[in-house]
Amino acid sequence: MDERSKGTADGRMDAATEAFIAHRNLLFTVAYEMLGSAADAEDALQETWLRWTSVDLETVRDPRAYLVRTTTRQALTRLRSLRRRKESYVGPWLPEPLLTAPDVAEDVELAESLSMAMLLVLETLAPTERAVFVLREVFALDYEEIAQAVGRNPDAVRQIAHRARKHVAARRPRDSVSPSDTRAALRAFQQAVETGDLRNLMDVLAPDVVLLTDGGGVVRAALAPVVGADRVAAVLAGISGPATLRPTHVNGRPALVLGRAGEIDTVIATRIDDGRVTGLYAVRNPEKLSRMTQETLLHR
Repeated sequence: MDERSKGTADGRMDAATEAFIAHRNLLFTVAYEMLGSAADAEDALQETWLRWTSVDLETVRDPRAYLVRTTTRQALTRLRSLRRRKESYVGPWLPEPLLTAPDVAEDVELAESLSMAMLLVLETLAPTERAVFVLREVFALDYEEIAQAVGRNPDAVRQIAHRARKHVAARRPRDSVSPSDTRAALRAFQQAVETGDLRNLMDVLAPDVVLLTDGGGVVRAALAPVVGADRVAAVLAGISGPATLRPTHVNGRPALVLGRAGEIDTVIATRIDDGRVTGLYAVRNPEKLSRMTQETLLHR
């Protein structure tokens, strides 16, 4: 290769790299919303990058749309295999928690879509339904763009979107809770757990609260949902030994991190309705805690 050809090739690679980096946070957010797994989202982005570097950029009119389309296809492929892995997962499967900056909560729609509660609702959708819902409701793509991403025609995508919206609406958190109300409920919950005050703990827990613990068969965790304020309070009161609880932001929402001996033991995300805790999502699987040491940048 002569110097001119080498320079042209280097220029194409620089342009490809620049475009990919410019949209990387968006692409990761798309993949994570579809998969609920940061590790799988990163793998999807790696495949997208490999395909992107082989594309003739002069034929791409809209790099953002092209990259989102490619990432969606890669995430769909991984989502189908991930669903099979979940079938053999030990105990409840929870999304991989992400340490996020407090300002993510300012984008209310994005924060809601990233919450543990909503990601678990999205788990009940079929893969194509999930992709269509995420691209339409979270990222506001038009039906023609979504159709190209999922390999369906626009009319079929409209029907899928309608079906997915109806499905999610029946299962999504009942009310939109302000960040300040969530923080207040979380402070009360934290204080009750730290002091072991069962009366105050019962006051902050909804009667039908559900606790899900994800240990992945690696660490100790309940193998089935714990339901009801009495049973959940008993589990929380059983937290023993030297432990610390500190507030943080996980998936765009206030959450707690339980630490032992300077290490993260459990990430506790919550669902708050009417000022009381209705859902607790405790991720203990060490393989899912790697994203809790550095903030993940999310974008839409």
